[in-house]
Amino acid sequence: MTKNYLSPEAYRKLQEELEMLKTVKRKEIALKIQEAKELGDLSENAAYQEAKDAQAALETRILDLELLLKNSTLIKPRKNSGIVEVGSQVTVQSLSLPKTKKQFLIIGAQEADPAQGKISNESPLGKAFLGRKKGETVVVKTPKGEVKYKILNVS
Repeated sequence: MTKNYLSPEAYRKLQEELEMLKTVKRKEIALKIQEAKELGDLSENAAYQEAKDAQAALETRILDLELLLKNSTLIKPRKNSGIVEVGSQVTVQSLSLPKTKKQFLIIGAQEADPAQGKISNESPLGKAFLGRKKGETVVVKTPKGEVKYKILNVS
C-alpha cells in the first residue's frame, strides 16, 4: 500500500472538512430527508431520492476522509540531510534543451500541484529525485523521452 504524505496544513484542512461534514452537512441532509418524507409517497418523491443520494455521497466522503487521515504520514521538517526526501525543496537544472532551473517541493499525491512546483513523491519526477543528493544527475523517463536534470540544491 502506498503511503499518503500530508503537510500539517493539509492534514488540518482535511480534519476541518471532516468535522464540518459530520456536524453541519449531516444535519442539513437529515433535515432535507425529513422535509421530503413529509411530502408523502416516497416511491415517487424526487426530493426524497435526491436527499438520500446526497446522504450516500456524504457518508462516502466522510469514510474516505477518515481512512485518508488514519493512514497518512505527516511531513515533518527535518534537518537538511542533503538527501532528497518527501518534504524536500529541490532546485534542479535541466540538462536537456533549453537548460532551465526549476524548483520542486516533493510532497504527497493529495497536495500535488505541478503548476506550482509541488510534485508528488509518486510522480515520475518525484520518484527519480527521491534518495538523490546535490550534484547528482537524474534521468527521468517521460512520454516524450528521457530528460536529464542536475540537482543543484536540496533543502
